[in-house]
Amino acid sequence: MSEGHGRHRLGSRIPQDPGQQRLPVPGAGLPVPGAGPPGPGAGSGGPSAIRLVWVYPDLLSTYGDRGNLLMLDRRARLRGIGVEIAEVNSDQRVPVDGDIYLLGGGEDLPQILAARRLAADGGLTGAMNRGAVIFAVCAGYQIVGTEFGGAEGEPVPGLGLIDISSGRGDRRGVGEITADVDPALGVERLTGFENHQGVTSRGPEVRPLATVLTGVGNGDGTEGAYCGRVVGTYLHGPALVRNPGLADMLLRWVTGSLPALDPQQEDLVLKLRGERLAAHPASAG
Repeated sequence: MSEGHGRHRLGSRIPQDPGQQRLPVPGAGLPVPGAGPPGPGAGSGGPSAIRLVWVYPDLLSTYGDRGNLLMLDRRARLRGIGVEIAEVNSDQRVPVDGDIYLLGGGEDLPQILAARRLAADGGLTGAMNRGAVIFAVCAGYQIVGTEFGGAEGEPVPGLGLIDISSGRGDRRGVGEITADVDPALGVERLTGFENHQGVTSRGPEVRPLATVLTGVGNGDGTEGAYCGRVVGTYLHGPALVRNPGLADMLLRWVTGSLPALDPQQEDLVLKLRGERLAAHPASAG
Protein backbone atom coordinates (compact mmCIF):
# COMPACT_ATOMS: atom_id res chain seq x y z
CA MET A 1 0.00 0.00 0.00
CA SER A 2 2.81 2.36 0.77
CA GLU A 3 5.18 2.21 -2.16
CA GLY A 4 3.66 0.14 -4.95
CA HIS A 5 6.77 -0.93 -6.84
CA GLY A 6 7.32 -4.43 -5.43
CA ARG A 7 11.11 -4.21 -5.16
CA HIS A 8 13.48 -4.42 -2.21
CA ARG A 9 17.21 -4.48 -1.89
CA LEU A 10 19.26 -4.72 1.25
CA GLY A 11 21.82 -1.99 1.72
CA SER A 12 25.40 -2.93 2.48
CA ARG A 13 26.59 -3.06 6.04
CA ILE A 14 27.89 0.13 7.57
CA PRO A 15 31.66 -0.13 8.07
CA GLN A 16 32.96 0.31 11.57
CA ASP A 17 35.34 3.06 12.54
CA PRO A 18 36.91 3.99 15.88
CA GLY A 19 33.93 6.17 16.84
CA GLN A 20 31.32 3.61 15.91
CA GLN A 21 30.44 0.23 17.40
CA ARG A 22 27.76 -2.30 16.61
CA LEU A 23 25.21 -3.32 19.19
CA PRO A 24 24.85 -7.05 19.76
CA VAL A 25 21.42 -8.20 18.67
CA PRO A 26 19.77 -10.68 21.06
CA GLY A 27 19.31 -14.07 19.45
CA ALA A 28 15.97 -15.51 18.47
CA GLY A 29 14.11 -17.24 21.26
CA LEU A 30 15.44 -15.10 24.08
CA PRO A 31 12.87 -13.33 26.27
CA VAL A 32 12.36 -9.63 25.66
CA PRO A 33 13.51 -7.65 28.71
CA GLY A 34 10.93 -5.57 30.54
CA ALA A 35 10.79 -1.81 30.48
CA GLY A 36 13.86 -0.34 32.13
CA PRO A 37 15.00 3.06 33.36
CA PRO A 38 15.30 6.04 31.01
CA GLY A 39 18.05 5.86 28.43
CA PRO A 40 21.40 7.61 28.62
CA GLY A 41 19.92 10.84 27.30
CA ALA A 42 18.15 11.37 30.62
CA GLY A 43 21.34 12.45 32.35
CA SER A 44 22.32 16.12 32.44
CA GLY A 45 25.60 15.38 30.69
CA GLY A 46 23.98 13.41 27.85
CA PRO A 47 25.19 10.05 26.56
CA SER A 48 28.76 9.18 25.63
CA ALA A 49 27.33 7.15 22.74
CA ILE A 50 23.96 7.10 21.00
CA ARG A 51 22.48 3.72 20.16
CA LEU A 52 20.76 3.65 16.76
CA VAL A 53 18.57 0.69 15.81
CA TRP A 54 17.60 0.17 12.17
CA VAL A 55 14.48 -1.99 12.28
CA TYR A 56 13.88 -4.63 9.59
CA PRO A 57 15.93 -3.25 6.69
CA ASP A 58 15.17 -6.53 4.88
CA LEU A 59 11.47 -5.58 4.79
CA LEU A 60 11.32 -1.82 5.28
CA SER A 61 13.95 0.03 3.29
CA THR A 62 12.86 1.74 0.07
CA TYR A 63 13.75 5.05 -1.57
CA GLY A 64 17.04 5.34 0.27
CA ASP A 65 15.58 5.34 3.80
CA ARG A 66 18.91 3.90 4.96
CA GLY A 67 20.13 7.48 4.55
CA ASN A 68 18.26 8.43 7.73
CA LEU A 69 20.54 6.11 9.68
CA LEU A 70 23.64 7.47 7.96
CA MET A 71 22.61 11.06 8.62
CA LEU A 72 22.08 10.56 12.35
CA ASP A 73 25.37 8.69 12.57
CA ARG A 74 27.29 11.45 10.79
CA ARG A 75 25.73 14.39 12.63
CA ALA A 76 26.36 12.76 16.00
CA ARG A 77 29.98 11.85 15.25
CA LEU A 78 30.75 15.31 13.86
CA ARG A 79 29.89 16.56 17.33
CA GLY A 80 32.15 14.06 19.05
CA ILE A 81 29.32 11.77 20.14
CA GLY A 82 29.99 8.06 19.70
CA VAL A 83 27.50 5.95 17.79
CA GLU A 84 26.53 2.30 18.22
CA ILE A 85 24.44 0.74 15.45
CA ALA A 86 22.25 -2.35 15.38
CA GLU A 87 20.78 -3.47 12.07
CA VAL A 88 17.97 -5.81 13.04
CA ASN A 89 16.46 -8.00 10.34
CA SER A 90 13.01 -9.52 10.61
CA ASP A 91 14.34 -12.89 11.86
CA GLN A 92 16.05 -11.20 14.83
CA ARG A 93 14.81 -9.79 18.10
CA VAL A 94 14.53 -6.03 18.45
CA PRO A 95 16.69 -4.87 21.39
CA VAL A 96 15.00 -2.58 23.90
CA ASP A 97 18.12 -0.65 24.91
CA GLY A 98 18.43 1.60 21.84
CA ASP A 99 18.09 5.39 21.86
CA ILE A 100 16.69 6.02 18.36
CA TYR A 101 14.79 3.45 16.30
CA LEU A 102 14.33 3.88 12.54
CA LEU A 103 11.68 2.27 10.34
CA GLY A 104 11.51 2.80 6.57
CA GLY A 105 9.08 2.28 3.74
CA GLY A 106 7.96 -1.01 2.24
CA GLU A 107 5.53 -2.75 -0.08
CA ASP A 108 2.15 -4.10 1.03
CA LEU A 109 3.10 -7.67 1.93
CA PRO A 110 6.44 -6.86 3.61
CA GLN A 111 4.64 -4.13 5.56
CA ILE A 112 2.06 -6.60 6.86
CA LEU A 113 4.74 -9.14 7.72
CA ALA A 114 6.78 -6.49 9.53
CA ALA A 115 3.78 -5.38 11.58
CA ARG A 116 3.01 -8.95 12.65
CA ARG A 117 6.59 -9.77 13.58
CA LEU A 118 7.09 -6.53 15.49
CA ALA A 119 3.87 -7.12 17.43
CA ALA A 120 4.94 -10.64 18.34
CA ASP A 121 8.47 -9.53 19.20
CA GLY A 122 7.50 -6.69 21.56
CA GLY A 123 10.94 -5.08 21.50
CA LEU A 124 9.92 -1.84 19.81
CA THR A 125 7.04 -1.39 22.23
CA GLY A 126 9.37 -2.03 25.14
CA ALA A 127 11.84 0.52 23.79
CA MET A 128 9.12 3.16 23.51
CA ASN A 129 7.99 2.44 27.06
CA ARG A 130 11.50 3.16 28.33
CA GLY A 131 11.64 6.51 26.51
CA ALA A 132 13.36 5.71 23.21
CA VAL A 133 12.88 7.90 20.15
CA ILE A 134 11.11 6.30 17.17
CA PHE A 135 11.29 7.77 13.66
CA ALA A 136 9.08 5.96 11.16
CA VAL A 137 8.71 6.63 7.42
CA CYS A 138 5.79 5.76 5.11
CA ALA A 139 4.99 2.06 5.67
CA GLY A 140 6.81 2.30 9.01
CA TYR A 141 4.72 5.36 9.87
CA GLN A 142 1.53 3.38 9.27
CA ILE A 143 2.83 0.37 11.22
CA VAL A 144 3.40 2.34 14.44
CA GLY A 145 -0.25 3.41 14.38
CA THR A 146 -3.29 1.43 15.45
CA GLU A 147 -4.36 0.24 11.99
CA PHE A 148 -3.44 0.45 8.30
CA GLY A 149 -4.81 -0.84 5.00
CA GLY A 150 -3.58 -4.17 3.66
CA ALA A 151 -2.93 -5.29 0.09
CA GLU A 152 -6.66 -5.27 -0.72
CA GLY A 153 -7.48 -2.36 1.53
CA GLU A 154 -8.47 -4.61 4.43
CA PRO A 155 -7.66 -3.28 7.92
CA VAL A 156 -4.45 -4.64 9.43
CA PRO A 157 -3.60 -4.09 13.11
CA GLY A 158 -0.63 -1.84 13.79
CA LEU A 159 1.51 -1.61 16.91
CA GLY A 160 -0.49 1.17 18.56
CA LEU A 161 2.59 3.15 19.56
CA ILE A 162 0.85 6.33 18.44
CA ASP A 163 -2.88 7.02 18.04
CA ILE A 164 -3.13 7.24 14.26
CA SER A 165 -4.98 5.08 11.74
CA SER A 166 -4.33 4.76 8.02
CA GLY A 167 -6.34 3.49 5.08
CA ARG A 168 -6.34 3.60 1.30
CA GLY A 169 -7.19 6.96 -0.26
CA ASP A 170 -8.76 7.82 -3.62
CA ARG A 171 -5.58 9.27 -5.08
CA ARG A 172 -1.92 8.41 -4.93
CA GLY A 173 0.52 10.98 -3.61
CA VAL A 174 3.58 10.85 -5.86
CA GLY A 175 6.25 13.53 -6.15
CA GLU A 176 7.88 16.29 -4.21
CA ILE A 177 6.34 17.52 -0.98
CA THR A 178 7.07 20.56 1.18
CA ALA A 179 5.52 21.30 4.54
CA ASP A 180 5.86 23.75 7.42
CA VAL A 181 6.69 22.04 10.71
CA ASP A 182 4.66 22.53 13.89
CA PRO A 183 6.26 25.64 15.44
CA ALA A 184 6.47 23.87 18.80
CA LEU A 185 9.23 21.67 17.39
CA GLY A 186 11.51 24.48 16.21
CA VAL A 187 12.40 22.81 12.91
CA GLU A 188 12.63 24.50 9.51
CA ARG A 189 10.40 23.71 6.53
CA LEU A 190 10.41 20.09 5.38
CA THR A 191 11.23 18.88 1.89
CA GLY A 192 10.88 15.32 0.67
CA PHE A 193 9.50 12.81 -1.82
CA GLU A 194 6.29 10.86 -1.32
CA ASN A 195 4.86 7.79 -3.06
CA HIS A 196 1.87 6.32 -1.27
CA GLN A 197 -1.89 6.00 -1.40
CA GLY A 198 -2.41 6.17 2.33
CA VAL A 199 -4.60 8.60 4.21
CA THR A 200 -3.84 8.98 7.89
CA SER A 201 -6.00 10.39 10.67
CA ARG A 202 -4.91 11.31 14.20
CA GLY A 203 -6.34 10.79 17.64
CA PRO A 204 -6.93 13.78 19.96
CA GLU A 205 -3.52 13.62 21.66
CA VAL A 206 -1.52 13.39 18.43
CA ARG A 207 -0.30 16.49 16.61
CA PRO A 208 0.53 16.79 12.91
CA LEU A 209 4.22 17.03 12.22
CA ALA A 210 3.68 19.71 9.57
CA THR A 211 1.20 21.57 7.35
CA VAL A 212 1.43 20.72 3.64
CA LEU A 213 2.43 23.42 1.15
CA THR A 214 2.89 21.18 -1.89
CA GLY A 215 2.02 17.50 -2.08
CA VAL A 216 -0.45 15.20 -0.33
CA GLY A 217 0.92 14.05 3.04
CA ASN A 218 -1.77 12.64 5.32
CA GLY A 219 -4.49 13.63 2.84
CA ASP A 220 -6.06 16.33 5.02
CA GLY A 221 -3.59 19.17 4.51
CA THR A 222 -1.17 17.89 7.13
CA GLU A 223 1.99 15.78 6.92
CA GLY A 224 3.13 13.18 9.41
CA ALA A 225 2.37 13.06 13.11
CA TYR A 226 4.08 13.01 16.48
CA CYS A 227 3.26 12.22 20.07
CA GLY A 228 5.81 11.93 22.85
CA ARG A 229 8.99 10.65 21.22
CA VAL A 230 7.31 8.89 18.33
CA VAL A 231 7.53 10.72 14.98
CA GLY A 232 6.07 9.52 11.69
CA THR A 233 6.17 10.93 8.17
CA TYR A 234 5.49 10.02 4.55
CA LEU A 235 8.70 11.78 3.48
CA HIS A 236 11.44 9.91 1.67
CA GLY A 237 14.41 11.58 0.12
CA PRO A 238 15.80 10.48 2.63
CA ALA A 239 13.87 12.68 5.06
CA LEU A 240 16.73 13.35 7.50
CA VAL A 241 19.26 14.02 4.75
CA ARG A 242 17.03 16.66 3.20
CA ASN A 243 16.05 18.05 6.60
CA PRO A 244 19.07 18.19 8.93
CA GLY A 245 17.09 20.19 11.47
CA LEU A 246 14.74 17.25 11.90
CA ALA A 247 17.71 14.93 12.40
CA ASP A 248 19.13 17.26 15.04
CA MET A 249 15.78 17.39 16.81
CA LEU A 250 15.84 13.60 17.23
CA LEU A 251 19.42 13.72 18.48
CA ARG A 252 18.56 16.46 20.99
CA TRP A 253 15.76 14.33 22.38
CA VAL A 254 18.48 11.88 23.37
CA THR A 255 21.37 14.19 24.28
CA GLY A 256 19.48 17.16 25.74
CA SER A 257 21.60 19.64 23.76
CA LEU A 258 23.86 19.73 20.72
CA PRO A 259 26.83 21.94 19.88
CA ALA A 260 26.73 23.77 16.56
CA LEU A 261 28.44 22.17 13.58
CA ASP A 262 31.27 23.69 11.58
CA PRO A 263 29.51 25.43 8.63
CA GLN A 264 31.93 23.74 6.22
CA GLN A 265 30.49 20.38 7.29
CA GLU A 266 27.02 21.58 6.28
CA ASP A 267 27.76 22.72 2.72
CA LEU A 268 26.55 19.67 0.80
CA VAL A 269 23.39 19.01 2.79
CA LEU A 270 22.37 22.68 2.72
CA LYS A 271 23.00 22.83 -1.02
CA LEU A 272 20.75 19.79 -1.54
CA ARG A 273 18.09 21.25 0.71
CA GLY A 274 18.21 24.61 -1.05
CA GLU A 275 17.88 23.02 -4.48
CA ARG A 276 14.85 20.98 -3.46
CA LEU A 277 13.06 23.93 -1.87
CA ALA A 278 13.86 26.26 -4.78
CA ALA A 279 12.33 23.75 -7.22
CA HIS A 280 8.82 24.50 -5.81
CA PRO A 281 7.45 28.05 -5.96
CA ALA A 282 5.04 27.38 -3.08
CA SER A 283 7.98 26.62 -0.83
CA ALA A 284 9.65 30.01 -1.25
CA GLY A 285 9.91 32.17 1.82
